[in-house]
Amino acid sequence: MSSSRVCRTCGCTDIDIDQARGDAVCTACGSVLEDNIIVSEVQFVENSGGGSSAVGQFVSLDSAGKAPSLGTGFHTNLGKESRAQTLQNGRRQIHHLGNQLQLNQHCLDTAFNFFKMAVSKHLTRGRKMSHVVAACLYLVCRTEGTPRILLTPQKLHKI
Repeated sequence: MSSSRVCRTCGCTDIDIDQARGDAVCTACGSVLEDNIIVSEVQFVENSGGGSSAVGQFVSLDSAGKAPSLGTGFHTNLGKESRAQTLQNGRRQIHHLGNQLQLNQHCLDTAFNFFKMAVSKHLTRGRKMSHVVAACLYLVCRTEGTPRILLTPQKLHKI
């Protein structure tokens, strides 16, 4: 994409401005006229699932003076924060329900490992957290041979 800017090195007016990289480069001599250009508009792209994602790079206050890492969009960072929050909530709910079932720490840790596996395989998307937690605790009870009774309004289940 050309601009009406003039290169200070060679005087050429054919300047390539790349919004994705955030720089302006002279096409004649290769001089970088500007880098780390911050744009004020927000762009969105549609993903394969029909949803949309914002295009850009996350700039945080604590990374001042550091070179920005290439290829990491802000939605990736939010995904990591979301995953950490999901794991934290899962661990909390596993401990809460596991303590009510009087399960030992080994069983709780094993249930959390099942939960982490479910999160990494994207098996928690679209499912209630309480159901996933109950399934993980159920797996532990079955694999460890720890008999527990689950009460539901319809039936009495022994696991």
